[in-house]
Amino acid sequence: MTETVTLYRPVGKSELDLIEESGFTAFPPRLPDQPIFYPVCNFGYAEQIARDWNAKYNADKLGYVTRFDVRTAFLDGYEVHIVGGSEHEEYWIPAGELPEFNRNIVGTIDVIATYRGGESSEERACATQGTKP
Repeated sequence: MTETVTLYRPVGKSELDLIEESGFTAFPPRLPDQPIFYPVCNFGYAEQIARDWNAKYNADKLGYVTRFDVRTAFLDGYEVHIVGGSEHEEYWIPAGELPEFNRNIVGTIDVIATYRGGESSEERACATQGTKP
C-alpha cells in the first residue's frame, strides 16, 4: 500500500471549476504571477483562508476547502514551512513542479467545506468524490 499524506487547499470558484475539469484529479497550472503552489497541512488553516479570505474578498464571495492525499515519497523532497502561527503549516511547491505534484495525488480531490459571503458561521457542504458543491 502506498503511504500518503493528507493535505488541504483553500480555493475559489474559478480554481474549483478547473479542478472539476480535471475530473477532480489535478490542480490547474499556476498563473504567471504565482510562482509557488501552497497546499496546507491541516483543515483549520485551509478553513481560515477559505472562510476569512476567499468568501469575503472574491467577487463571488465563495470559498472552498479541498482535501486530497499525496504520496509521502514525493513530499519527502519538500520542507513544511510555518508562516505566522504554528497551525499555519504549508508546503511550497514551485509552479514548474506542479505537474509532478499532480501525478502524485492518490485518489481524488474532495471538496469538504463551502463558505459563502464571508459569514462567520460555518456553512459546510460535504460533497461526494467528483461532485461539485
